[in-house]
Amino acid sequence: MHKYVGMKKLGVIAIVTSAVLMMGSCGNKTEKVPFDNGDSANVVNADPTIYGICGEATAMNTLQLITDMGDTLMLDISTAQENGQVFGGLQVGDRMAVVPDADHESAEIVINQASLMGNWVMPNPLDGSDEVGISIKEGGIAESIDQSTITYKTWRLSHGKLEIVLVREGGSEDDETYLYDIVKLGPDSLVYKDADETMEYSRQKPKEEYGKGVKLEDSEAEFFM
Repeated sequence: MHKYVGMKKLGVIAIVTSAVLMMGSCGNKTEKVPFDNGDSANVVNADPTIYGICGEATAMNTLQLITDMGDTLMLDISTAQENGQVFGGLQVGDRMAVVPDADHESAEIVINQASLMGNWVMPNPLDGSDEVGISIKEGGIAESIDQSTITYKTWRLSHGKLEIVLVREGGSEDDETYLYDIVKLGPDSLVYKDADETMEYSRQKPKEEYGKGVKLEDSEAEFFM
């Protein structure tokens, strides 16, 4: 008799314990959300940026964006133009990054990623004797140009801003992340800033063009600004 009661109590305890474990595993489960380009509406503060290609139907005040998801959007960019938030121009076939409004009918920020690619330099701020800068490459790769104390590692666009990760020589050797507002992006100029500094770059010319008096063709006409 006592043995039966003991077994019955053990059975009840096992059932209760199992129920508690099931509640804990279901109610407190935290699902990992994979990185995306901001299209997920379920992620708090998700980057809303849409990526795609500038389409042939693009006009002065309208951007046709063929997105990476296969959609075709016709976005009004007149407000972005008025606010000076169209960077790098609109060239058919170029890869674009767009921060849209809530309805995906107009663009708040437009960045031509193809224009952003390349080597950007400025006179050495220490003595101006040579050029230093940053190389912005495909795949989020960033590299230093003749920098002895800074090693650029990666870049990306986030909420219409330029995020750069770097390491400083003689520092903590930890990655430092900086978020910049893009001020200007043209065929031959890139300017971005944060609260502490403004970086003004020119596109680096191929070495064979230095000292030869070669005049580069002005590509401004290819840009709808």
